[in-house]
Amino acid sequence: MNRLSTEKRASILGMLTEGMSLRATTRLAGVSIDTVSKLLVDVGTACSVYMDEHIRDLPCTRIEADEIWSFVGMKQKHVPEERQGEYGIGDVWTWVGLCADTKLVPSFLVGQRDAPDAFAFMEDLASRLSSRVQLSTDGLRLYLMAVENAFGSEVDYATIVKLYGADPEPQRRYSPAKCTGTERTIIQGDPDRRSISTSHVERQNLTIRMGNRRFTRLTNAFSKKVENHAASVALHFMHYNFARPHKSLKNPYPRTPAMAAGIEDYAWTLRDIAALLD
Repeated sequence: MNRLSTEKRASILGMLTEGMSLRATTRLAGVSIDTVSKLLVDVGTACSVYMDEHIRDLPCTRIEADEIWSFVGMKQKHVPEERQGEYGIGDVWTWVGLCADTKLVPSFLVGQRDAPDAFAFMEDLASRLSSRVQLSTDGLRLYLMAVENAFGSEVDYATIVKLYGADPEPQRRYSPAKCTGTERTIIQGDPDRRSISTSHVERQNLTIRMGNRRFTRLTNAFSKKVENHAASVALHFMHYNFARPHKSLKNPYPRTPAMAAGIEDYAWTLRDIAALLD
């Protein structure tokens, strides 16, 4: 990486954060795919360290949590029998927590959709908040024990489950059936029923799929190594939190989620992110 200037690194990172594949980036940047891959892993690691250290003591009041699916190497149904249960091959889930007011993502975790990772994700999320919050999740039962373990009684927690009707067009494979309603359940505390929602974090899932090539459906742009996958997720959230003004945060001026949350007073540039390696 010492052979690349900070400006060149920033140019490459800009392509990656806009959803370009590694090979398309190598063609436009005029560097090898190994160089791009190593830059991604190095910067992704630096982004993880920076966010872990600086996204703390957040004044958030409404948090939404969800999980987004992806895969590494191959889809789960194609994993050989002798590799079943091996971490880093097949299905990989990214747990995401989002502040509904500032749109900041204070915590995320790349792992499995199981109890250990649910507990780890919630513990990390709780450690970054400075006060009691209202938490909304979907109906995944893993959240129930994980939230109780991480927050105890210091949370207003509710779940929201969407109800779907029969699909009038059975041949539509990739579109959900029509949503006919929602079911809100208060688990503990005294949450405001009007604020029980996962709409913002679900919209964040779309942002991930649009901005991170490895999450794009029906393509061959999946990760080959889980370490590279995790690095790309860290880069995405670093750029999203610190460098990309959010369209809903325009008052009194365009702001990034980090600015809205009070942990930064200016919008980062790609050069700033690339300079983390320096």
